[in-house]
Amino acid sequence: MSASLGLPALPADALILPPDRRQSPTALRIQRGVRRLFSEMGCVTLPEFSLVNGRRADVIALCGAGRLTIVEIKSSVADFRADRKWPDYRDFCDRFFFAIPEDVPESLIPEACGLIVADGYGAGILREAPEHPLSGPRRKAVTLRFAHSAARILHALADPGAVREGAL
Repeated sequence: MSASLGLPALPADALILPPDRRQSPTALRIQRGVRRLFSEMGCVTLPEFSLVNGRRADVIALCGAGRLTIVEIKSSVADFRADRKWPDYRDFCDRFFFAIPEDVPESLIPEACGLIVADGYGAGILREAPEHPLSGPRRKAVTLRFAHSAARILHALADPGAVREGAL
């Protein structure tokens, strides 16, 4: 039994999500560092978060007072240059960051966006993201979608056979 939560222990195989094969190994390392950074800041995160506009945010963080932050991971210069969909994320968050590895030039990232440098062990904010607060109805909709996604992931961890393939 998990003493801190008072819950029965789950089988070890029920605690691991299958690997997400959409990202490169570099992007996965950056994602891990970014998620650790936000956790240290008291935020909770979800990777590969689907938005209602059909876009998928690399990482979304839900922080104090309901503030939502989206982080777009760029693993290389070519990755950044090939992707121009990032402005589509701004309507779904209060702050928007790019996260890059150390070898991507910081000058590549637009000044109007926050900047995080990350690796597989952690991350640091080099430039804060400008605030652009969401409207109340949009905040509620994104937060409810966040909660639904997080609950679906927890269900899949606790009972892997109950969640249909591809639902996460």
